[in-house]
Amino acid sequence: MKAGRIQKLKLLLTLDPSDSFSRYALALEYPRMNDPAQAGSLLEELISRDSRYLPAYQQLGYLYQNVGRREEAVSILRRGMQVAAQQGDPHAKSEMEEALVELLG
Repeated sequence: MKAGRIQKLKLLLTLDPSDSFSRYALALEYPRMNDPAQAGSLLEELISRDSRYLPAYQQLGYLYQNVGRREEAVSILRRGMQVAAQQGDPHAKSEMEEALVELLG
């Protein structure tokens, strides 16, 4: 089933490479398949392509934290908090703040 979802999401990205949601959804499939590196690459690419896509910052922060890349997790969460503040999204900002406090705690 996972492979089927991955193939569908890849097809959607082939049809529309600027589809941020499909790239995000695809990235979320890879940790479930024990491939955090692929997930990280997709999330980094997503942020590069669409720097306003807030969920990517949070998920990349969690991913970096889970693979022991603490400094990078702190950095990406802080960047995400700045983007959330610029967008006027206090909920996303507070979620990333909580993740940051837990990480630094």
